[in-house]
Amino acid sequence: MKDAAYWIALSHLPRWGSQKINNLIIKFYHNSGISIEEFFNLPKGIWEKQYELEAKDVKDLVNAKLEVPNYAFLAESLISQGFEMIPITSKVYSQTLKNNLKTSFAPPLLYIKGNTKLLHENSVAIVGSRDASEIALKFADVIAKKSTESYKVIVSGFAKGVDRQALDSAIKYKGQSIIVLPQGIQTFTSGYKEYYRQIVNGDVLVLSTFFPKSPWKTALAMARNPIIYGLANDIYVAESSEKGGTWEGVHDGLKKGRKIFVRMPQPGEKNANKLLIASGAIPIDDVGNVIYVAPKSVSGSSKITVVNEPSDTFDETIRNLVRSKPMTASEILEKLKLDYSVRKLSTQLKKMDFLETKKIKNKIHYKVKINSSVQPTLF
Repeated sequence: MKDAAYWIALSHLPRWGSQKINNLIIKFYHNSGISIEEFFNLPKGIWEKQYELEAKDVKDLVNAKLEVPNYAFLAESLISQGFEMIPITSKVYSQTLKNNLKTSFAPPLLYIKGNTKLLHENSVAIVGSRDASEIALKFADVIAKKSTESYKVIVSGFAKGVDRQALDSAIKYKGQSIIVLPQGIQTFTSGYKEYYRQIVNGDVLVLSTFFPKSPWKTALAMARNPIIYGLANDIYVAESSEKGGTWEGVHDGLKKGRKIFVRMPQPGEKNANKLLIASGAIPIDDVGNVIYVAPKSVSGSSKITVVNEPSDTFDETIRNLVRSKPMTASEILEKLKLDYSVRKLSTQLKKMDFLETKKIKNKIHYKVKINSSVQPTLF
């Protein structure tokens, strides 16, 4: 890649987050129509005036430009070892990742090794605790099997426990997988040996967003989790504790409006799955079917209904319910007899992009939008 050294320089600017870098890319690549190399070779005065960069930002770019010759050697070394660098402006870059993480969080540069076509397939993330129970590991195996049978790529983070189970199950069932690293692409040496055949055959893609020589770090493992979720169309959680990567990842995903399926724990299990469900995740059974729990009856018992189509059931139910008549959150709760609070349901309804609100008699009603437009992608 001709501009690789410049992309490395820009993507790893100290104290520059993805949003700041991506906004600059939009300005020079889309608005000005120039390459990254042309941008780096502009006078500092143009950086300040045309791109509205502050003095400290210009200083960062000047320092980064000084490192370009070193990055050129690094890029050449990466390419010779079979690695690829994919900037966010490339057609090879995952559209799913762009759509899910958007300008604020999408990494400007991906380092990969393997079959790039996997970045454009329908995908499923299977996540969970490192010290997972046998029940959780079996769940990961079942979801991986069902997903591979539907030709979906399994996304995992290569941690022990659920992540490794999901990856190994995908391989066992002749499926395909993306490994998202918590380290630089060059430091995954043992992993390349272990999965060499699958990488060569195009069934496994290894991906990193960190500087190529970065060793494994806890901080990188935490920063890697949003990428796992971002690469996936659907997210399944086998098991979570009340802290750590899975817990943080699910809450981050829910804040971003993602639909996340969490396994309903069996009686006696000690995990935080129910807390994630209470936070807005969708409960599912041990084979991935959505569970709706009706309110407790007078006798104190609860009725559990299992629905066999997890992906769209709830959204479609809401869509059909309010298609002809606007309804309040309270009315929807009463109609569906859901074990939700009005506040929790309202939060979920606001995340449904096919709904709009209308005030009737000082109450917020939800209805289906007449014309819903799709937001254009920035890259």
